[in-house]
Amino acid sequence: MKLLTEVETEKSDFQIEPQTRMLFIGSCFADSIGQCFQKNAFCVTVNPEGVMYNPASIFQCIQNCKETNFDLAVITLGTNHIYRLKETGEIVANCRKRPASLFFEEELTVDECVGYLQQTLDLLNTKVIVTVSPIRYAKYGFHGSRLSKATLLLAAERIARNNADCTYFPAYEIMNDELRDYRFHAPDMIHPSAQAIEYIWERFGDTFFSTTTRQYLKEWHPIREALDHHPFSPTSEEYLKFKTQTEIKRQEFLKKWHTA
Repeated sequence: MKLLTEVETEKSDFQIEPQTRMLFIGSCFADSIGQCFQKNAFCVTVNPEGVMYNPASIFQCIQNCKETNFDLAVITLGTNHIYRLKETGEIVANCRKRPASLFFEEELTVDECVGYLQQTLDLLNTKVIVTVSPIRYAKYGFHGSRLSKATLLLAAERIARNNADCTYFPAYEIMNDELRDYRFHAPDMIHPSAQAIEYIWERFGDTFFSTTTRQYLKEWHPIREALDHHPFSPTSEEYLKFKTQTEIKRQEFLKKWHTA
């Protein structure tokens, strides 16, 4: 008996290696997936200017970044809604809790989203994975949220189709079609649960991880478990010895995998 519809993903033409330098930028879902890589000691930069929800703000962030020397960028689109400061007409990445009366809210069209994404890809000049965040925006109403996601999905499809170095990963579909049960949501019933994020990260790995990266993760796993260990007696001689040994293993691991 089949109890779910699995979203099919194919092995990517390019693969993530242990030394791949990665940038994760976009919505809070980019934070979540980027942190999965950080916990596993990859070379990762996550949202250097904070969370960016729409294609225009993501483009502005890349423009502002002095360092764009990455092997791979993962862009996660959250919404097509933008906010312009009435005084200047400038698109702002974050309203910073200023009064709503100071801003105009607009919705980018598919063509406008594609335009900002193309400019972003041109600046990055590297391999790019585009995803659409599965997190719904209750403040738009759930119909409005789906319309926003539909715009982003159409834009992501077009940008991936038109750029050989860009590919689409179906995080949105995995969450909403494969993990559609509310047990895979956080208590707010909007965000993915920790289990869902871990599952999507594993599916991401199935698509993009090389055989070498699989070995890297296998060797890192016991070290990570040791680092996450919470002792009953953190000042005991036994634990302090364990902590020292774990740090030695961590340094040896990093030297093996991340030293050119």
